[in-house]
Amino acid sequence: MDDVTLARALHVLAVVLWIGGVVFVTTVLLPAVRDLHAAAERVVFFETVERRFGNQARITTALAGLSGFYMVVRMDLWDRFLSLEYWWMHAMVAVWLLFTLMLFVAEPLFLDRWLLAHAKTRPESTFALVERLHWILLVLSLITLIGAVLGSHGMLIIE
Repeated sequence: MDDVTLARALHVLAVVLWIGGVVFVTTVLLPAVRDLHAAAERVVFFETVERRFGNQARITTALAGLSGFYMVVRMDLWDRFLSLEYWWMHAMVAVWLLFTLMLFVAEPLFLDRWLLAHAKTRPESTFALVERLHWILLVLSLITLIGAVLGSHGMLIIE
């Protein structure tokens, strides 16, 4: 096994765990929290549970970023970022950057405190915002994932 194959395997593993977790949180955890908890408790309970996933998400997004960057450097794929036919490369970086900023910057610096503060005064709208943002992130992630798989196997949508 060569280094690029190992990097690709680690990259896929990281993405499966990371985006799979986003799928679970968005489609299972959030609806369950909405159904089982009083409005005032939803965000607090969700934050408590998601914090555990947050650690996994930070590790897997870091691994996805490092392995992806390694493959771009090792295979000298920089020119793909100059072409629209490789839109999925741009999308992978954009989704990764968005999650990385959320997990490593926004959440620890202000987002967690902001959500908890707003949940005390406006629990319904705060939880609805959390759900909406998760759905947006999930849809963007899945479009990127499908595009990356198709594109990396030669099916270029834009030619």
